[in-house]
Amino acid sequence: MCQLLGMNCNTPTDIVFSFEGFRCRGGLTDEHGDGWGIAFFEGDGCRLFLDYLPSISSPVADLVRSYPIKSKNVIAHIRKATQGQINLANTHPFQRELWGRYWIFAHNGNLTELPSLAESRFHTVGSTDSEHAFCWILDQLARQFEEMPSRTQLHLAMQSLAQQLAQHGTCNFLLSDGDTMFAHCSTVLHYIVRQAPFTVAHLSDMDMAVDFSAETTPNDRVAMIATQPLTDNETWTPMHSGQLLMFVEGIIQ
Repeated sequence: MCQLLGMNCNTPTDIVFSFEGFRCRGGLTDEHGDGWGIAFFEGDGCRLFLDYLPSISSPVADLVRSYPIKSKNVIAHIRKATQGQINLANTHPFQRELWGRYWIFAHNGNLTELPSLAESRFHTVGSTDSEHAFCWILDQLARQFEEMPSRTQLHLAMQSLAQQLAQHGTCNFLLSDGDTMFAHCSTVLHYIVRQAPFTVAHLSDMDMAVDFSAETTPNDRVAMIATQPLTDNETWTPMHSGQLLMFVEGIIQ
């Protein structure tokens, strides 16, 4: 099973602390050694880092770890391959453009018999079911809306599309356009919303802690989404099968 990590917040925030623990799952505390990637939204732009090496030994992961990029929306993924070779083309997260915005997608699961993309404007570069599903989602959204819809309309459309995808197999995913963050649970996904009063958090995968009260302001709000909880002294909420959540500014809409 792959590992997902997402962050949605109301002020640009770095993800270094969470990434320290998360990257351990790529070959140290877990067996996910088939590549990894992370995407940071910055305004209308997006920084995307990918590597087919295990995250625990990746020089690119070392770069991200020492480079505290601040963002309001981040998606990261550690891969355990089910479909497709281990290479950059098959490494999550995937990126595409729709309505003049970048969209980022990462998936954990295994999907079969997906609809054809023959008449779609979006096509896969690699050979994973995940990238195929992403292209299908964007194609369906483009067919429904000529331009960017409201958040309410987008949420309703995504609920329908996620339900359809889930009929083809396991479908845990994160999707963001830099404004909203969608999290869909098929089997396992957890989240936590950190806000004042902030406390000390301790990582599950390594002996490292941070006092968020010293790193934040009383107005900060940070939602974290992960396959498995990243900390062992905080209460993470498990999502239920079939649930789709939309996060905006660190709040569940």
